[in-house]
Amino acid sequence: MSDYRNETETVVRRRSGGTTIAIILVAIVAIVGLLFATGFWSADVTKEGELPKVAVEGGALPQVDLDSKEVVVGTKKTEVEVPKVKTETETIDVPTVGVKDNGEK
Repeated sequence: MSDYRNETETVVRRRSGGTTIAIILVAIVAIVGLLFATGFWSADVTKEGELPKVAVEGGALPQVDLDSKEVVVGTKKTEVEVPKVKTETETIDVPTVGVKDNGEK
């Protein structure tokens, strides 16, 4: 008998944690950039003709006036055709079933 062996090597390359974090950060920056580019977000850090005054205390972030769009949800009156089911009361003969015991009614 002949013995056939397939000796192939499989090389598995894994990404380091730093590469994964870098990809996530690039995606976040791209999303934020898209929001600013489409006008969904707008930030006004400076006043006209002045440099921004930034005061940071204890590692706090500077205050920024951020104007974002508002999503408005509500209802409006619209005419729609709706089928109506109408019921009426009528008197009809209904069959009954009973048992007589010893001639009693």
